Amino acid sequence: MTQGTMRRLPASFDAQQGLLSAAGMDVDISEALEPAGLTIDDLVYEDSRSLEWRGGEPTCLTSFGPVVEDVPVVSFFTGSGGMDLGFEAVGFAHKAAFEISEVFCDTLRMNRPNWTVFGPPFHTGDVSDFEAVVRDLSPLVSSPFEGVFVGGPPCQPFSIAANQRFSKAGPNFKRVGFEHAENGSLLFSYVQLILEFKPAVFVIENVPGLRDVDGGDQLSLAIGMLEDGGYRVAEPSVYDASDFGVPQYRRRMIVVGSRLPGDFAIKPIGDPVGCGGVLARLPGKGAFNHDTRNHKVMSVDRYMKLEYGQRDQLGRVDRLDPTRPSKTVIAGGTNGGGRSHLHPEIPRTLSVRECARLQTFPDDYRFAGATARQFTQVGNAVPPVLAAVVAAEIGATYF
Repeated sequence: MTQGTMRRLPASFDAQQGLLSAAGMDVDISEALEPAGLTIDDLVYEDSRSLEWRGGEPTCLTSFGPVVEDVPVVSFFTGSGGMDLGFEAVGFAHKAAFEISEVFCDTLRMNRPNWTVFGPPFHTGDVSDFEAVVRDLSPLVSSPFEGVFVGGPPCQPFSIAANQRFSKAGPNFKRVGFEHAENGSLLFSYVQLILEFKPAVFVIENVPGLRDVDGGDQLSLAIGMLEDGGYRVAEPSVYDASDFGVPQYRRRMIVVGSRLPGDFAIKPIGDPVGCGGVLARLPGKGAFNHDTRNHKVMSVDRYMKLEYGQRDQLGRVDRLDPTRPSKTVIAGGTNGGGRSHLHPEIPRTLSVRECARLQTFPDDYRFAGATARQFTQVGNAVPPVLAAVVAAEIGATYF
């Protein structure tokens, strides 16, 4: 992963405070700093560089070698491709992807023009349209399919973070799960496709809430359908990406089933990696998706006084501790990106590129669309490194 360049040494905290105070609290930070020839990346916190990540390098996709050769994989609810990149890294051959969001499809096609992507504007990409998916996929794969299906049905109905955006008095506050008219049924749409094409192995990926909603009854029903269809299904397990070299705390539920002999299980591959391992060096000049927010001076003034790990209560953003994995990168709502965390050493929120580093996307992987939609793509993704760990184990166990 390309890290970029180190920042130049900044002026003192007191001098910077004076500069901001003279400019006025209600102006944009870029306007306040321009006369001094500075940018926000030259600013420091009151407590600056007293902590530093001195551990090992974070795991990246290039850390993985080939485990299989040309075993085909089809993805559903592909998003920006985090799961697909992980499977690609260990030797799986991308056969097709189904994604309903046009901007996500734009990202997939921009980065992997050789992939077959079913989605807008050429297809609907709608996994719930069973007949359309069968019509599109049948010319590409046989049944039974001697490859892998991977899919993470949209997680919003099951996500605690998603529901925290709603008022407690509102109808969306509780995790409505499978009662959600649109997204709650997509797990069963995916199950139906697995039973139709009979892949050798399938993966269901989601937030931990999918395992627990409705007392686990709905997930148990889905697993029962798959077992009746001839699959051995491993116990649904929740893994934290930070246990696998990802510099971010991020819990995901993984369910793997197969009609081949073997037992799927993954184990932590090392100690957690501090987020400073990917944030200490700024993305280089011309880096993709690295536009930073033009905060108001009043916001930056508050941020500069935060300690490591402390939250700015007004903005509800947290300064990251470089010696610990980042807090979970948040996707945000349908119409916009979530609040990103504060950089450990620069009093501003992270850019899309910096969030993508926390998610273990390579620096040359670009995200299409407006900045808010870029944040959504990054925050919705499975960390590619976690996906590669899952893919490597599937390859070693079943192929």
